[in-house]
Amino acid sequence: MSQNESSAGMKLTLRVWRQPNASAPGKLVDYSLANVSPDASFLEMIDQLNEQLIHAGEEPVAFDHDCREGICGMCSMTINGIPHGPERATTTCQLHMRHFKDGDTIVIEPWRAGPFPVVRDLVVNRESFDRIIQAGGFISARTGSAPDANEIAVPKQVADYAMDAAACIGCGACVAACPNASAMLFVAAKASHLNALPQGKPEQDRRVLAMVRTMDGLGFGSCTNIGECSAVCPKEISLDHIAHLNRDYLVASVKNYFSKVE
Repeated sequence: MSQNESSAGMKLTLRVWRQPNASAPGKLVDYSLANVSPDASFLEMIDQLNEQLIHAGEEPVAFDHDCREGICGMCSMTINGIPHGPERATTTCQLHMRHFKDGDTIVIEPWRAGPFPVVRDLVVNRESFDRIIQAGGFISARTGSAPDANEIAVPKQVADYAMDAAACIGCGACVAACPNASAMLFVAAKASHLNALPQGKPEQDRRVLAMVRTMDGLGFGSCTNIGECSAVCPKEISLDHIAHLNRDYLVASVKNYFSKVE
């Protein structure tokens, strides 16, 4: 792209999923957008499109967003078939238009998964994730005021492992990318960061059983170790957490079985 083309901005064709409500059928609608700055974020580009639509008297595109800093996990969009777009370890809000070319056609869709029903346009209902967290993604111990940082000794390797798992922002890209719509990476990350630490150990078995059973009951598919979940995760959560969740679930299931037998 020449300097003159860059200063004038890019011209793009946007093929956007439009759906007025959850019960109405949706379809892809093409829009032309000019003068898009390569330095704009993807969400800023959508803002520009919405300004154009409002000036034309049309309905703006509904989409989720909040912090726009890659932290909240709200910016759920499938871009050219890839959740969050083509750049690894990047949320939609942190994806910049310089990763696209002048004249590109960009297809923008919501997450595609049964447990994430479309609310409107690019907005999906991810209440199912909240219900999984409510089932076991917490500790019941009263913590009171903030304890001294060194009161409970935690080996650095364990602390790092828990911190890596806690980096999950619950965006749902793992579910959208998985052919089975599995939520195993999300559940594994949320369980790992609690199960690894001393405060979470007492409830580990109950937590794992409750979260996995809630996940299954909500209609998420089974994990078949395809790895698409980790590949699109903006925080690069490792598949190792799924292996550890499977181990913890097996142990908890055996303990639960024998406690009933006795």
